Amino acid sequence: MLSAQQLQIDGRRNDLLPPTSLEASRGEILLVSGDGQDQRTALALALSGRMKPSKGRLSWDNSVKIKKVRAASALIDAPGVNEPEQHLSVRDLVTEDLALIPRRYRGALLSTPWLKVNRFEDIAGLWIEQLPADRRLELLTALALADPALDLLVLDSPDRHSADPADWLPRLEQLAYDAGRPLAVVAVVSALPDNWDGPAAVIGNSVQHAAPAEGTETLEAAEPLEEAQEDPEEVPAILQRTAK
Repeated sequence: MLSAQQLQIDGRRNDLLPPTSLEASRGEILLVSGDGQDQRTALALALSGRMKPSKGRLSWDNSVKIKKVRAASALIDAPGVNEPEQHLSVRDLVTEDLALIPRRYRGALLSTPWLKVNRFEDIAGLWIEQLPADRRLELLTALALADPALDLLVLDSPDRHSADPADWLPRLEQLAYDAGRPLAVVAVVSALPDNWDGPAAVIGNSVQHAAPAEGTETLEAAEPLEEAQEDPEEVPAILQRTAK
């Protein structure tokens, strides 16, 4: 299970990520809403172990070691971080991504047979910018899951490619509820779909706007993260500036 308690990322003037708490288990999809793209990307980076929070506690299966969070997770399509370049063809993207799979799992993964086995032959010759929102998401999540060690998917703003939840929500539900490989799926979105009645959270849900009344219980201080590392190459420039 993924657990975040009062995760916060300081900015130069305001919080890049205000204190946020949430939980997501395998076999579950959690939607987290937030207004600003910078906040959504910061949360996605933190939840996937790609950015060091200033405060708070993050754990995966009760381990607070950030290496375990990162090894178990995939960050999908974060703007300015790892979204595919628009000039790439689907075939080239597949070739590049398969080369990143850990060697012990890679085997003889080649783009042509992979595209055929995973039923993407119809889009192999297209540019990334030509893909419909639903096929784009199918492709990116399938590529991430070529690594069998992954149990957690964190998606950054899948709704930015389509305002219609039918173009992205069914795929996420399919992945979370797959009996053969149930995943913990967290999608950080600009707004929850109108009919969504599943697990949900809001960025900044741990912000305390006023001192609690006497006798009111409060959350205990979160434990610090262990071995947290920030990889500058994976953090967009705006996040690097505000997180200093």
